[in-house]
Amino acid sequence: MPRLHLGDWIDSAVTYLRDHFAWLFDVITDVVSGMYDGLDAVLGAPAPLLLAGILAVIALWLRGATAAVLTFAGFALIDSIQQWDQAMATLSLVLVATVITIVLAVPLGIWAARNRTVSAVLRPVLDFMQTMPAFVYLIPGIFFFGVGQVPGVISCIVFAIPPGVRMTELGIRQVDPELIEAAEAFGTTSRNTLLRVQLPLALPTIMAGINQVIMLGLSMVVTAGMVGGGGLGASVFTAISQVNIGLGFEGGISVVILAMYLDRMTASLGTRVSPLGRRASAALTSLRGASMWSYRPQTSVAVVGVVVLALVAGGMNVFGGSAGTDTAAAEGKNVGGNRPVNIGYIPWDEGIASTFLWKEALEQRGYAPKLSQYDVGALYTGLSAGKLDFQTDAWLPTTHQSYWDKYKDSLDDLGSWYGPTSLELSVPSYVKGVDSLADLKGQGGKFKGRIIGIEPGAGMMKALNDKVLKQYGLEGEYQVTTGSTASMLAQLDRSLKAEEPVVVTLWSPHWAYSKYGLKKLKDPQGAWGAGDGVHTLAHKGFAAKEPQVAQWLKDFKLTEAQLSSLEAAIQDAGQSHEQDGVRAWLKKNPGVIDKIAPVKKAAGDTPGKDAGAAPHIGYFPWDEDIATTYLWQAVLQRRGYQPKMAQYDVGSMFTAMADGQVDVEFDGWLPVAQKQYWDKYQDNLVDLGAWYDKTSLEIAVPSYVKDVRTLADLKGKAGLFKGRIIGIEPGTGEMNLLRSTVLPAYGLDKEYQVTTGSSPSMLAELGRAYAKKEPVAVVLWSPHWAYSKYRLTKLADPQQSFGANNQIKTLAHKDFPQKFPEFAGWLKNWHMTEAQLGSLEQRIQDAGQGHEAQGVEKWIAANPGIVDAMAPVAS
Repeated sequence: MPRLHLGDWIDSAVTYLRDHFAWLFDVITDVVSGMYDGLDAVLGAPAPLLLAGILAVIALWLRGATAAVLTFAGFALIDSIQQWDQAMATLSLVLVATVITIVLAVPLGIWAARNRTVSAVLRPVLDFMQTMPAFVYLIPGIFFFGVGQVPGVISCIVFAIPPGVRMTELGIRQVDPELIEAAEAFGTTSRNTLLRVQLPLALPTIMAGINQVIMLGLSMVVTAGMVGGGGLGASVFTAISQVNIGLGFEGGISVVILAMYLDRMTASLGTRVSPLGRRASAALTSLRGASMWSYRPQTSVAVVGVVVLALVAGGMNVFGGSAGTDTAAAEGKNVGGNRPVNIGYIPWDEGIASTFLWKEALEQRGYAPKLSQYDVGALYTGLSAGKLDFQTDAWLPTTHQSYWDKYKDSLDDLGSWYGPTSLELSVPSYVKGVDSLADLKGQGGKFKGRIIGIEPGAGMMKALNDKVLKQYGLEGEYQVTTGSTASMLAQLDRSLKAEEPVVVTLWSPHWAYSKYGLKKLKDPQGAWGAGDGVHTLAHKGFAAKEPQVAQWLKDFKLTEAQLSSLEAAIQDAGQSHEQDGVRAWLKKNPGVIDKIAPVKKAAGDTPGKDAGAAPHIGYFPWDEDIATTYLWQAVLQRRGYQPKMAQYDVGSMFTAMADGQVDVEFDGWLPVAQKQYWDKYQDNLVDLGAWYDKTSLEIAVPSYVKDVRTLADLKGKAGLFKGRIIGIEPGTGEMNLLRSTVLPAYGLDKEYQVTTGSSPSMLAELGRAYAKKEPVAVVLWSPHWAYSKYRLTKLADPQQSFGANNQIKTLAHKDFPQKFPEFAGWLKNWHMTEAQLGSLEQRIQDAGQGHEAQGVEKWIAANPGIVDAMAPVAS
C-alpha cells in the first residue's frame, strides 16, 4: 500500500498557520504571558511560610483543621527542600491553564448537553485530544508560541479540556427531567432554567470535571518543563536528564503535594458552593458530632484570616527593603543598566558551566540575566524565534549541523570558545580486541546488540545513525538506545562495576575519561568528521541590541584546564547551587571576570569627592526630563555616586521635594509653567539655575490643517476638531494655564473641551490622527522631538496668553547644596544646547521603553568628553 504522507500534510498545515496567523498567536502569547506574570508575581511576593499560612486557612475553611495542618506542613516541606519558587511557578501555570480551560470547557459542555448534534461532533474531537500523547502537543506549541510558559499553558489547555466538557455535559444531562418540566410549566425561560435549575444541580459533577482538569493540567505542566516552561517541570526534566535521584524525588514530592492540595481543595469547593453539598455536609456533621478537627470557620472568618496574612505578607514585602548596594554601580562597572538577557542552555556539563559563568559575569556588570533549560531542538527553536538571546553550547560544524542548517538565517555565530572537540564511541579498557569502529563488526552479541546513546535530539545521535553506522556496516547489527547523557553515564558506571562489555557515545573533553579506564574507538574512515568547536550562537539582532555583550562573547575563550576545573567546582557545589560553584571557582581564579567581560575605563570614570553618595532624583515622564535624568544617572555612576530615581506627577514631585524626600529634579519650567508650585514651595526649595533657555508653550496642529495659524483661528471651528484639544497630565502648569487663561482669552473655553491624560497618550493621538490626515489640536511645547518627526504648525499667541518663555531649571531641596556640594556645583554650571538635547532624546526614543540607560550610553559614546564637561573632577 502506498505511503500516506499524513505527517507532511500536518507539517505544511502548521507552517501555513504559523506564517499567516502570527498576529493571532502573538495576541494569545501576550494574554497568556500577562496572566502568568501577574499571578506568578502575586504568588512569589510573600515569604514562603506566610503564603503557606494563607493556603492553610483556605484548607481550614474548605476541609477542616486536619487539612490545614497537613497543608502547612506540606508547603513548609517544599520550602525546606528549596523547591518553593519552582512550585509557585508551576502553580501559576496550572491556575492560568485551568481558568482558560474552564472558560472554554463549561460553555462547550452546556452547548453539547442542549444540542445532540454538537455533542456528536465534539465526542471524537475530545477523544483525539485526550488520547494523543501529551508530548506531541509541545511540538506545534513551540512553532506557534515559541518556548517558555506559553506553549506549556496551551498544551495544558488542549490536554485537559476534554474532561471539563464531558463532565459539564454529563452533569446537565443527569438533572431530573421532571424538575425541568416543572420549571417550564411555571413559565421559566430556557435561560433561567439553565441558570437556576440545571447548573446548580449539575454543579457537583461540573466541579468533579474541574478537578480532573486541574490534575491533567498539572501532569502536562511537568512535561512542559522540556520546552522552558520552568517550575517543577524543569526540576523533574533536569533530574531525568542527569539521572539525579535526589533532585527527582524532591521535584516529584513537590508535585505530589501540589496535586493533593489542589485535588482536595477543588473537591471540597464543590461541596461548599453547592446547595446539595452543603446540606449533605451539615447532615454528616450532625451524625458525627462536632469536634475540634471537624471545625470549619464561616466564610467571613476565613476571608478575614486570609486578608490579615496577605496584609502581613505585603507589609513585609514593601517595608522589608534590601539593605544591599549595587556592587557593579559602586565599582563603576554597571554597564548593563539592569537590562534583561535571556540565556538558554542544554543540561550538558560544558553548557551548564559556561552558562552559569556568564550569568555571574553579566550580573557583575549590571545586567539581569535569566536562564532557561531546554532540550536541544527546543533550544534552537527558541533562539531562532528571538525568545532567547544566546546560548554557549553549539557544537559546530558537525554535531549540531542539522540545527544550524535549519535555523542559520535567524542566528549569528559569535565564534568558538573551546576546541577542537571530538565525538567517539568508547568501550571499557578491559574489552579486548575492540580498538576501532571497524572492530565492532560481528561482535554485536558481546554488547547485547546495542550502543548506549544520549538525547535523541543531539546532533551526535543523528550523525551516528545517519552516517557512522552505515559507513562501518553496523546498521542491522546494533540498535542505538536513546535517553540522556546522565542515563548513558549511569549505564556505563553500572557496566564497569560488573565488568560487562558496553559501548557508549562519548565526546572529548569529558570527565568520564579521567574517572574510568576507557578506550576511544578509532575512526579510520573519518566518519565522525573533523573535531567541533564549542560555539556561542545568538539570535540575529542581539549584537545590535547589546553590542558590548556580543563583543565579550566573541572574545570569550576557556582552556581545557579552566573548563574541567570549573565543571568540577559546579559538581562539588551540587544540584541547584551551580552559581555557588562558579563563585567558588572564581575565587581560585581571580581576574577571570575582568578578562572575559572587560570594562574599559573611559574618560570621565574618575570618582568624585563625594563618591558613594546616593542622591534621590525625581522626574516627570516628559521627554526632556527622562533624557536628562538618565543622563545624570550615568554621569553620577561614573563618578562613584549611587543615584536613586523615582517618577512623579508634577504636584507630588514638588511636595516630595519640599519635604526632602526628593533631593533634586531637572525639569523646573519657570517663571511661567510651574509658577504656582514654585510660589507655594519656594521657601523649602533652591533654584540651581537654568540649563536650557527659551522654551515655549503652545497648541499645535498638523500642517495640512488649513486656515488655522493662530489661537484666534480656532474660534468657531470646534466641529473640525471634534470640540476637543488633546491635553497632557492634568497637574501640569501648562494645563492649568490653558484652562484658566488661554482659552478664556480667545473665547474658546465654552467651545472646546481639554482632554486630560498623559504626554504619551497625547503623542499617540497625534500620531494616529496624523496617519489618517485628520484635524487635531494638541498641547505641545518647545523643544520637543515631535516637531522633527511631524510637520506641525505652532499656533501663534498674539495676546501672549501663555505668558513669557520659560527656562528649564534645576530645582532642589533647600539642604541639597550642603548635603551634596560637589553635585550642586556641577549642576550650577551645567548647560545643554537644543542640538544636544534633541539628539539625546532621539537616542532614547530609538532605544525604546525600558532601555533608556542604553540609549544614554550610546549618546555618551557619540559625544566624547561630555561626562568631563558636565562633572569635572581633578584626575
